[in-house]
Amino acid sequence: MKRLLAIVIALAFVVFGIAAKVEPIKLGAVLPLSDITGRQAANAMKLAVKEINEAGGVLGRPLELIIVDDEMNPSKGAAAIDKLATIDKVDFFIGGMSSGVHLAQIPILKKYQKITVWIGAASYLCEQALAGADWYFHLHPWDYQQGAGYALGWKQILEKYPQVKFDRVFLAYEEGAFGTASYNAYLAMLEQAKKGEGPYVGLVKEFKGESFKSAAFGGGDYRAVLRHAKEWNPDVFIWAGYDADALPIMAQAKEIGFAPPVFIGAPPGWPADFGKSPLSEGVVLYGMWAPTLNKVSPVAEHFYNAYVKEFGEEPVTYYAPLGYTNVYFLVEGIKKAGTLEKEALIKALEQVEYESPLGETLKIAPSAVIKHQGFTTQKILQWQNGQQEVIWPFEVQTADLIYPFPKWEDR
Repeated sequence: MKRLLAIVIALAFVVFGIAAKVEPIKLGAVLPLSDITGRQAANAMKLAVKEINEAGGVLGRPLELIIVDDEMNPSKGAAAIDKLATIDKVDFFIGGMSSGVHLAQIPILKKYQKITVWIGAASYLCEQALAGADWYFHLHPWDYQQGAGYALGWKQILEKYPQVKFDRVFLAYEEGAFGTASYNAYLAMLEQAKKGEGPYVGLVKEFKGESFKSAAFGGGDYRAVLRHAKEWNPDVFIWAGYDADALPIMAQAKEIGFAPPVFIGAPPGWPADFGKSPLSEGVVLYGMWAPTLNKVSPVAEHFYNAYVKEFGEEPVTYYAPLGYTNVYFLVEGIKKAGTLEKEALIKALEQVEYESPLGETLKIAPSAVIKHQGFTTQKILQWQNGQQEVIWPFEVQTADLIYPFPKWEDR
């Protein structure tokens, strides 16, 4: 009898253990892991999941993060969504960077219609393809929102630094979806300005654009477009490409002696060692975050210190704090809803106000097309002494603007 009782008790413990096992809430992320932007965003998501699980999880359940590498390839990005939905059976989709990849993913996302919180894809083409998708939340500003924010920032900079000129602008853009969307957004805003409408009224008088093949897609020779820009003699030169373009485009600009008064780089992320190069000094950039925000934001400081401790490297792309925000924003919505039920969670996410490490509060509001848009502007930054300093908005400014762009021979 004693032996039989022991067996019954042992079996009861096994059954109880099985019953007590809690299923995780599964987050399916898709990112380009060979790109520093995607890799650091993935790391930041892992950090957020670790912090949340160590604090007890959500609704008594742990988070499980499943990341698939899209390799910056549209077909692989679309296949990743299918895999996460059917094989991994995730509850939510998060992540993203490339607009070109996302355009291929959108039809698959529409098939499953799971709540999706996306941090990449700035192209208005993606936004148009998502019209009516109330299950979709977009945290990154759209290209036209970015353009409007830059215009506001530069107008305020011109007021503070009247020696700066912004009359003639040359835009060199990578020939893919990201760069082309940036170019088209500029054209649209400048057409508005000619009619006396929009944010660029009174800012840009002459504009020229030319495409190049990004090093991220097998290119890497920018000499032709740089020479054309030098001949045109702009007040402001902007290139819109990827982190793989950053160092070679600067090296080739030095090679041909091209040093416009304002030199702007506009990739989604920068190489980890870009600031260590003397080529970086004085380059203006657009971004949602910089490590120097630690001076003015306790949330940014916590994120930065936790990331460095966890991964032994500095987060150098704003997609890192954006990836961290990606997870926390969704979790705050789940907590507020008290359930994973779709309609209740959508309503809860609409009400979330999350104090993000990007130095601003994330709130959801409609954009021109979709119902659920998060951030709407980026910051104007500048590489100075190896660091990204905040130039604008002035309320979080960490350094004065260096103007004009330093001559190559003075470095």
